[in-house]
Amino acid sequence: MKKSVLTVLTAIILMPASALADTRSSKSEISRNLDIFAAIYKALQTNYVDSIDADKSMKTAIDAMLMDIDPYTEYYPEEDQEEFTSVASGEYGGIGSYIVKRPGQPVTVSQPREGSPAALAGLKPGDRFVMIDNDTVTGWTSEQVSNKLKGQAGTVVRITVNRPYVEDSILTFDVTRRKIQIETVPYYGVVKDNIGYIQLSTFNEKSAEMVKDALIELTANPAVKSIVLDLRGNGGGLLESAVQIVGLFVPKGTEVLKTRGKGLLNEKTYKTTSAPVAPDIPLAVLVNGNSASSAEIVTGAVQDLDRGVVVGTRSFGKGLVQGSRPLPYNGILKVTTAKYYIPSGRCIQAIDYSHRNPDGSVARMPDSLTTVFHTASGREVRDGGGITPDSVVTQPDINRLVFNVVNGGWDFEFATKYASEHAAIAAPEEFEVTDEIYEQFKNFIDPKKFEYDKYCELVIEELEKAANREGYMNDSVRAGIDALKPLLKHNLNHDLDTHRDQIAPFLASEILHRYYYDRGAIIEGLRHDLDLDAAAAILNDPKLYKEMLEP
Repeated sequence: MKKSVLTVLTAIILMPASALADTRSSKSEISRNLDIFAAIYKALQTNYVDSIDADKSMKTAIDAMLMDIDPYTEYYPEEDQEEFTSVASGEYGGIGSYIVKRPGQPVTVSQPREGSPAALAGLKPGDRFVMIDNDTVTGWTSEQVSNKLKGQAGTVVRITVNRPYVEDSILTFDVTRRKIQIETVPYYGVVKDNIGYIQLSTFNEKSAEMVKDALIELTANPAVKSIVLDLRGNGGGLLESAVQIVGLFVPKGTEVLKTRGKGLLNEKTYKTTSAPVAPDIPLAVLVNGNSASSAEIVTGAVQDLDRGVVVGTRSFGKGLVQGSRPLPYNGILKVTTAKYYIPSGRCIQAIDYSHRNPDGSVARMPDSLTTVFHTASGREVRDGGGITPDSVVTQPDINRLVFNVVNGGWDFEFATKYASEHAAIAAPEEFEVTDEIYEQFKNFIDPKKFEYDKYCELVIEELEKAANREGYMNDSVRAGIDALKPLLKHNLNHDLDTHRDQIAPFLASEILHRYYYDRGAIIEGLRHDLDLDAAAAILNDPKLYKEMLEP
């Protein structure tokens, strides 16, 4: 499988050897620097007072060299290639569970995937790993636990966990590993009564087929009048997969992008190769700051071809293409080989890694330096800095209290306790965090353990320090500050009530995860989704939709 994945990646992502020809230093410079490096390495191995791990020190040197180029050029030794190959193939051998580690706690089951070996065996969110096979893992990292859980399909792994909030808390499960398919389409369905919604999480070998199947089913439903393709949080993947997905919505033979490496000979054009499934249905694409690479290819092509509207916040801005090269001892080098240019001719790369600041840092391209391009109908769009949506949705700021609730895992732990006490709950479309549930949550939080940023009180302290430092502190200023203190003193119970509307959706999502897995949490999230609401307003107004696609 490793060989076939490597072949696919090489063919798909474009890695002509000539792409590197113009970037080489002279032979004498290369030879001299290799000699110096080898001499230093040998001297350290021979003379350094302590022993040096040869593999580790070499990997450190390689990683440092590659990071100086860009963050996407990476070296994978043979033992670290499983993640690399699973991204392309869309599968891996394991138990099918997300895990998490919080400070002071062992690695914990975050969410078994629905129908996975972990779920079928009985593992639940909140289970804390104690032993895996014969190894005690309470002090292990998430990566160590993950590697131990993965393995050949058909093999059995024995897992012992500590399950909080139940009487028999130490439980052991024998879980049979199998090939786990990465869920490229975690959810699709009809939302807002008449919108076909498809969420796509990554671009791998199976993504286009899964989106196509979802699209065929949704468009066959007479109630569906438009489509929303959700690419928020999608970090990209295979370039060819992006081209295939664009091809579901535009005519066969449509140019989606060009890639350009070093030299005029290293340019390649990618066009759609199949007849579209949904060439005319109104379309909206949702993006945010974590939509990158192949997600931006799809988004940019839809925008540049005026095939649909883009809604959300500006995308990440990754306009670079990587390819793979085999290395000695079964290593792989993933290397940046080209930039890509979407139909209008623009490249949306936000950072120029070849021009660094004196301290080695890099910065995003300022909007003032971007260039205007035009869509098929003549609308103005810009290069650099990602894809700017046609409809920009302002997201509310996350309050520090809400951040601390989620970051501290209080919503997660409460949901675990709640699920241990309730055998069933309402369907995701109907479930609500009632006054009773929220009151239980408030009582669950221990004020002594809750890490609470008391921002107003910190501001008062800083104000006192500043007044003293700048010479403004006198009796009247002191009296004013003293009068403010009780008015701005934080009360956790009061603040939890004040910010209930922001906290409740996180609680609902975690509780629904316990009963309906990812599907339940996604349905809950869509009920409070400002981006989806904005897209629906456009799609349900044919005149507005048409106007947004005109110059």
